[in-house]
Amino acid sequence: MYHDRQGNPISLFHWAALMETPGYQHVAEDYVGFDRISTVWLGINHNFIGEGPPIIFETMIFWFEPPEDDAYMEDMWRYPTEAAALAGHDQAVAYVRSLCHKW
Repeated sequence: MYHDRQGNPISLFHWAALMETPGYQHVAEDYVGFDRISTVWLGINHNFIGEGPPIIFETMIFWFEPPEDDAYMEDMWRYPTEAAALAGHDQAVAYVRSLCHKW
């Protein structure tokens, strides 16, 4: 259920220690205007189906003002690896930038 940033299984106690380690959770953060895009290590497997790799990273967009566009559908994505999380973070930043001209 608990995994380090490399995806290795760890104990609850090890996970708790990593959660308290300054900077360990932080993967990436960007701002586009006042909108914040944050990617973090969760360490708890969010793959509730049980098939495939553990899902332990998350990117979220914290909107200053949510877009009123039908294309806007999600503001959170989850990933199994740090590399996938970084790529997803970059895609989220590009998505927010693509909407800037509409405000």
